[in-house]
Amino acid sequence: MKTTTKKNQNQKTGLQSRSEQLASENKPNIDFALRRANRALDTERLLALLRRETPRFFDVAEVVGKWVWIQFAEKQPGNVTRILAEFGFHWNTARQTWQHPCGTMRNARTPFDPRKRYRSYFAADLKSA
Repeated sequence: MKTTTKKNQNQKTGLQSRSEQLASENKPNIDFALRRANRALDTERLLALLRRETPRFFDVAEVVGKWVWIQFAEKQPGNVTRILAEFGFHWNTARQTWQHPCGTMRNARTPFDPRKRYRSYFAADLKSA
């Protein structure tokens, strides 16, 4: 008796393999030229861009030293990921935050919490004062 392989079962049911699922997910199309340009923005220019283009992100933007961090309580949809990536942010898995270097690139991981060493404040708090 011939056994049915998982691949044959999936073809009958229309299910995709894990790699096919990952390849077919709705991944956002990121404008990488815009991303490269925005990664070089300094802190003030980035905050002005956020305030003008995405006030929601500006309201939660935390300035840590010269960098800007954005954290959300839960995972955001793909369109938010695309927008943050195009603004020049990258995801920091260790800190669970979106970070923008504001033109200050570092080669090594910082072993300490930058919030404890550098000045940290929310940009929206300063603009409302």
